[in-house]
Amino acid sequence: MSGGHLRVRNDYLEKACSGSLEELAARLPAAVEEDGLHFRAFGEDCVLTKAGITLSGEEAAGPEGLLIAMYAASAVDAPVRLMPLRSFKELPNSMPYQGAFTANSEAPLIPCVGAIQERRESIWAAFGGGDNPDAPTGDFSFTLYPLPRVPLYYIFYLADEELPASASCLFASNAMDFMPLDGLADVAEYTAKKILRMVRK
Repeated sequence: MSGGHLRVRNDYLEKACSGSLEELAARLPAAVEEDGLHFRAFGEDCVLTKAGITLSGEEAAGPEGLLIAMYAASAVDAPVRLMPLRSFKELPNSMPYQGAFTANSEAPLIPCVGAIQERRESIWAAFGGGDNPDAPTGDFSFTLYPLPRVPLYYIFYLADEELPASASCLFASNAMDFMPLDGLADVAEYTAKKILRMVRK
């Protein structure tokens, strides 16, 4: 993590930890243990303290650490309303970033749709997600939780003789109660990167 990123991460951590530990634990939500607040983030065990963030026991020294701190500073203690689903372009003020969202969060998954289908149960297990039996369309669909209150609802089509494969990433209707717009876009991007690492092992 660059010095600039680290300063921004620590600024978010300071804001997140300005109230009581119990209040922060409720917002995330997280389990309060002696060494910090424990929850799942980006498919890994996360521990957050005033001094830093670890993922799977290692310092979160990349963009994921900054996003976790941003989430900790932004999230509210309220239920997630998954439906009606919202595409990125339906989120307020997202128009200038739609091309980048598609290029970074959806398009990279398309060459691996078949492998994602084969590995979907291990992906669900890592992210605490599961199948979407109510999916309105697609060959398969699932929801992942890269952050506890930021579900990502994926719809995939496999390639056939007429159409290429496709991947769509949708958000909960109240996603922006828990993360600002730029953070949501980055969460989707780094979730896609983690999915690709898992299917390419």
